Amino acid sequence: MSIDKVIKPGQIFVFGSNLKGYHGAGAAAEAVEKYGAVMGIGEGLQGHAYALPTKDERLVTLPLYKIEEHVHRFLVYAASFPKMQFFVTRVGCGLAGLTDEQMGPLFKGAPSNVELPHGWGT
Repeated sequence: MSIDKVIKPGQIFVFGSNLKGYHGAGAAAEAVEKYGAVMGIGEGLQGHAYALPTKDERLVTLPLYKIEEHVHRFLVYAASFPKMQFFVTRVGCGLAGLTDEQMGPLFKGAPSNVELPHGWGT
């Protein structure tokens, strides 16, 4: 799902992706259409978007411990760029089939330049 924000320079749309880099549906498709995400790149900054993997190369949902590793990499990245603002969608809660209760805690301690969905990171 998209977030209700207009992304401006210095702001990044963070979406759930897969390691294959196929961004064909949901927030991933929106990331390609509006924010510069690139097909074939499954993780990291692309234009005004950041791909955060929740699925593997075969489009199977990753185990939570693997997703947590990708979330940690993202949070370290975001902390390295404090002047940028990262708007996180409900990563993993759409096509990956995970819940807010599973995903939210993975973002606990997110830096102040990361805006999370309501109830996440607490």
